[in-house]
Amino acid sequence: MFTPALLSRAEALLETCRVRGIRVVTAESCTGGLVTGLLTEIPGSSDVVDRGFVTYTNEAKSDCLGVPAALIAKLGAVSRQVAAAMAQGALVRSRADIAVAVTGVAGPGGGTDTKPVGLVYIAARDRSGVMAAREFQFGPMSRREIRLASVNAALDLIEEVMR
Repeated sequence: MFTPALLSRAEALLETCRVRGIRVVTAESCTGGLVTGLLTEIPGSSDVVDRGFVTYTNEAKSDCLGVPAALIAKLGAVSRQVAAAMAQGALVRSRADIAVAVTGVAGPGGGTDTKPVGLVYIAARDRSGVMAAREFQFGPMSRREIRLASVNAALDLIEEVMR
């Protein structure tokens, strides 16, 4: 499923984390665990990857990560603020140093005029409060392409927070 280029990126990221003593946690919705899957595809990843949360439903985001239900009700699960809350919740519930969270509309259905298919929010943060959060409009791509583009973007944000 993962391209050689994506696997190579993951391997390099894991090595950087390993050298710097950084552990990573993921909180995933529309990617359904693919970020964790990519990282754990690399042998020896257990010294970097602490754990991964797949919180596909709104209830799971609240129950597992502590995302306030009122925040989801107000903004919807697909929002920058919910992605940030997911990342914060993953840090609180792990031993990791950096968290990355992904929430979006992978399609092919489920999009609206205001939240179309291909809209994805990704947030990464570390324990010192450094955070990067981005909106991605991947547009008219297949579900698989949107999910893999989201995984690649998640690596970007982890790298950004590590700088």
